[in-house]
Amino acid sequence: MANEFVWYDLMTSDAESAKAFYKNVVGWKAQDAGHPDMPYTLLGIEGYESHVCGLMELTEDMCAQEIPPHWMGYVHVEDVDAKAAEFKDAGGGVLMAPHDIPGVGRFAVVSDPQGAAISIFKPIPPEGGMPEMPPGGATGTVAWRELYTRDPEAAVTFYGKMFGWKQTQAMDMGPMGKYHLFAGDGDDLGGMMRMPEGMPVPAWSYYFQVDGLNAAIERVKAGGGQLLNGPMDVPDGAVVAQFLDPQGAYFCLVSMQR
Repeated sequence: MANEFVWYDLMTSDAESAKAFYKNVVGWKAQDAGHPDMPYTLLGIEGYESHVCGLMELTEDMCAQEIPPHWMGYVHVEDVDAKAAEFKDAGGGVLMAPHDIPGVGRFAVVSDPQGAAISIFKPIPPEGGMPEMPPGGATGTVAWRELYTRDPEAAVTFYGKMFGWKQTQAMDMGPMGKYHLFAGDGDDLGGMMRMPEGMPVPAWSYYFQVDGLNAAIERVKAGGGQLLNGPMDVPDGAVVAQFLDPQGAYFCLVSMQR
């Protein structure tokens, strides 16, 4: 689990609307986390006690900084403080200093040298052990991660130093440059590519698994979201599309069937 993605958060401007939207589009169930001082919704898959992600409203401080709605991925590390210092020493930044979430774990928000934000996280194991996780590829799971960046080769090198991720393949995408697949100790975790023209800043994005992409696209549109790109076939036989949700957060969907 170390140096792999273990959680995802949606920071949004309207938590209730976002909860209804993603429940309909992806099929997640929603549960209040019960935090007394911070409303937070856990999102999971029917039939499993575990959750795959969560959502909450942007804080006043984030709004003051004009941080827009966005998805954030969390990578498991053994020492949050030490890893945050590593990011800074290697030319990245610490956007939110390490701090504890009582009963949950310790985390920090960091950025790579090109400005893409990501969270590092040391969870507190739950009593009785981890509940059963849904299998990879199940509807509602996070199937892929993608980094849009100004210099993909430099990003591959940087994250290799930070998390031990290794490039497994560099696919030629013509005018778009190369698509760099990366992995930890097991299967590929995601890819890194040059950010398209018009994209304001480098950023990570996340692909949620759905059962049938065309129907999911229609649910996005009916719920007030916007289709940006797709559907597109990808080499492993899947089909993908990219969107903005009704509050403006960028997200992606993937399915093994149209």
